[in-house]
Amino acid sequence: MAPKTLAVSLTLAAVALTACSGTVSDGAASSSASTSSLSATTSATFNDADVSFATDMISHHRQAVEMAELADTRAKRQEVKALATQIKDAQGPEIKTMSAWLTAWGRPVPADMSGMDMSGSMPGMMSTADMASLSKASGADFDTRFLTMMVAHHEGAIEMARTEMSDGADADAVALAGQIEKAQTAEIATMKKLLSS
Repeated sequence: MAPKTLAVSLTLAAVALTACSGTVSDGAASSSASTSSLSATTSATFNDADVSFATDMISHHRQAVEMAELADTRAKRQEVKALATQIKDAQGPEIKTMSAWLTAWGRPVPADMSGMDMSGSMPGMMSTADMASLSKASGADFDTRFLTMMVAHHEGAIEMARTEMSDGADADAVALAGQIEKAQTAEIATMKKLLSS
């Protein structure tokens, strides 16, 4: 092989290895950036924890959004409807961001598993029976069920976020995990107040 051809081949091989790399990290940087400022594309520095976090949190968020959408027509209290809207407005864009990360990392975006029982797949997920009972409830009964279930759902998300903050390598993913922990901790406090009032 001619020297010039060999040099081009080696360069292409180096680029390919760099593109496929994703398990080496210098450590995750913390960030107080808002969700809107997190990059939809991310660096090649990511690890399995980042991939698991994005993959699982997408499914987790999708179920939370599905639960929140029920509040539009079933909730009695305006505070519950407002909270549900807040959840949808936060988690919808986060789903898109994490989906873009997975695509950039060369990993599959999880299929929409709505209607399937995922209660044993990750912390805080509701069973199909839970979702069916929520969808049939209305008024004050819906409010109580929704708030109780969403507290448990948020607690599961916080557990997942803390794992990412501890084990993740991608700075944007770790930053998003921190935002999820902070936002959902505050929402849990709000929901517990609503349950007690």
